[in-house]
Amino acid sequence: MGTLALTLLLVEDFRPFRTFVASLLDGNPDLRLVCEASDGGEAVAKAQELRPDVVLMDIGLPTLNGLEAARRIRKLVPATKIVFLTQEASAEVLQEALGLGAWGYIVKQQAGSELLEGLARILHGQRFVSAGLGGNGSQQR
Repeated sequence: MGTLALTLLLVEDFRPFRTFVASLLDGNPDLRLVCEASDGGEAVAKAQELRPDVVLMDIGLPTLNGLEAARRIRKLVPATKIVFLTQEASAEVLQEALGLGAWGYIVKQQAGSELLEGLARILHGQRFVSAGLGGNGSQQR
């Protein structure tokens, strides 16, 4: 088997931020963006169709919020890892996300510095939570 590459589905309703995230992922040989979606309902459908390794998803989405979309994706495609990329920094939402089995939780303001590191850790079987949310940018056991 060749290099390990994560296939990703990016779910973000704000196009400029989605473009920014896609540009961060572009050129990294370990990451392959296979699809972009702009709402939770589309995220569930695309995850079921494409079965990506990782769904990188916002929480504040139209149609179906990211937490509910994650619940559905976990049932339909249990092998897919959910990573939230959100501006939501409350402890309650973080705990709910982790309780749903999320592998990562990255705040948007820190995406530029933490996204690639977080995905690299997930590639190696570790969970990742943004610094400042109790994770200090490290795995949660």
